[in-house]
Amino acid sequence: MNKLNFVIFFTIFLLIFFGANAYIYFHGLHALPAIHWLRTVYLIAFITLSVSFPLSRMIEKTALINAHHILYWLGAFWLAAVLYLLIMVVLVDLVRVANLVLHFLPDKSSIAYQNIKLTSFVLVAASVLGFLIYGHWISHHPHIVNKEITIHKQAGIRKELSIAMVSDIHLGALFNKPQVDEMVEKINILKPDLILLAGDILDEVQTPIYRNNTGEALSHLSAPLGVYGITGNHEYIGGAKRSVKYLESLGIKMLIDSAILVNNEFYLVGRNDKDQKNFAGKDRMPLNALVASINKNLPVILMDHQPFHLNDAVNNGVDLQLSGHTHNGQFWPFNLIVKRMFEVSHGHKQKGTTHIYVSCGYGYWGPPIRTGSTPEIVHLKLVFAPKI
Repeated sequence: MNKLNFVIFFTIFLLIFFGANAYIYFHGLHALPAIHWLRTVYLIAFITLSVSFPLSRMIEKTALINAHHILYWLGAFWLAAVLYLLIMVVLVDLVRVANLVLHFLPDKSSIAYQNIKLTSFVLVAASVLGFLIYGHWISHHPHIVNKEITIHKQAGIRKELSIAMVSDIHLGALFNKPQVDEMVEKINILKPDLILLAGDILDEVQTPIYRNNTGEALSHLSAPLGVYGITGNHEYIGGAKRSVKYLESLGIKMLIDSAILVNNEFYLVGRNDKDQKNFAGKDRMPLNALVASINKNLPVILMDHQPFHLNDAVNNGVDLQLSGHTHNGQFWPFNLIVKRMFEVSHGHKQKGTTHIYVSCGYGYWGPPIRTGSTPEIVHLKLVFAPKI
């Protein structure tokens, strides 16, 4: 992404973000009693929360390490809070519009009306806080998805293949070492033959990763056939070359637009992320060129972070495509929107002889909160059964 596009994107984001903050702030201010100290505290708290996320991004590469960490945590939670406060405030406004026609609320000058405003303020704040706490709890309680898929090809003498697949870990300032340790332990307990990390392994805020060696536990992932990864869009946002070098130092074999024959039994293909063009200025290798020289009588497993253009996999003889990226929306109601954006936003689908599985991911982007999906480790059992 060139500098001009980044400036335009960041400017639009800030305009929308601060516009939403202003809308929420003035609604809250009007609901509070006209007590000077209370409104002053409200103003200071609101300004602090509103600027915390953008300010944290501005100082992330400076020496203000502790300040960045505090602001990033505050800002991440506030991002989610703004989403749900905005929804709630819009609903309150809809009630007020309905009152213009139906006149079911007390007169605006009455004490009863002032009490309703204050009660609404407390209920909205409490509801959003409760939703954030619930979403934070969900984000830290991943589950194992077990899926069996039959591929009608022969893989040498192998009849079955156990794969542990994880996407969208987003190692960074908010996804810390204890969480990585827990994830690695959960994966190793499955005793998979093969471990696949399908992109966005690192978050775009990477300074804390290298400083604290946050991903060190990934070096303890263990599978007889190896641990492989691909880039996602966030590796490119944070710096793809450094990301790949760090991950390879942890024993993860990064497949950058490459195909390898594993144990003379099946092919594993890893595509570079489609956002390579935006950040590196060149297109990734077309899938047909990537698989042109492989023997498609053997099973072909493809990792492609973003699940776009699924027919490419179908038309190029891929038996299983593994993707992530979508988070299945991460936040309600974005999961409903994402479902319309992608042919497969989460889960399994078969197209012809090609199986597709899109994971909603293990970690989270931004707020350590999930209200639209549950983090997952995908445990796939591939059964190789050639048609007779």
